[in-house]
Amino acid sequence: MKILFATNNAHKLSEVSEVLGDGFRLLTPRDCGVTEEIPETQPTLEGNALQKARYLHERTGLDCFADDTGLEVAALGGAPGVRSARYATDGHDFAANNRLLLKNLEGTTDRRARFRTVIALILNGEEHLFEGIVEGRIIDAERGAEGFGYDPLFIPDGGDKTFAEMSAEEKNAVSHRGRAVRRLAAYLHSIEK
Repeated sequence: MKILFATNNAHKLSEVSEVLGDGFRLLTPRDCGVTEEIPETQPTLEGNALQKARYLHERTGLDCFADDTGLEVAALGGAPGVRSARYATDGHDFAANNRLLLKNLEGTTDRRARFRTVIALILNGEEHLFEGIVEGRIIDAERGAEGFGYDPLFIPDGGDKTFAEMSAEEKNAVSHRGRAVRRLAAYLHSIEK
């Protein structure tokens, strides 16, 4: 089955391909001639994921899926949330985002946070949503060199390593995106039979 995934990020592509397994060939927007920036202007993760999937479906007619992820920090009322990638600037500046997060949490003892991923799938013209959540906490200083974004600051519940200290396999086993993709994969495999 060929399916279009709304990313040109090679790391994310291989991560998702691994979870989906054999029988699926993932295409990127670039593979389909879509080279422009895909809009993400909605106020929710669900809205952004649907907006991206609909945008690609309208341009290509292909079955497709898109994801959006946010870090939701309890002491910040759920921020940065849908603005996670553009928390400090408009340019996906991970270092600036992490600095701002730590600054905004100075003096706060409640460090509870969660990562949430929502995947929107358009298959045979029908829309479906899949969610993955991992609960955890934000630490006081970055640790680890793997991953990206807020990974050096986030420790999942029950663990003692940040996402940035974990191997890709360790992270995928517990991560929000891994959980959402496994739900997507279970659905696709269930209708494939």
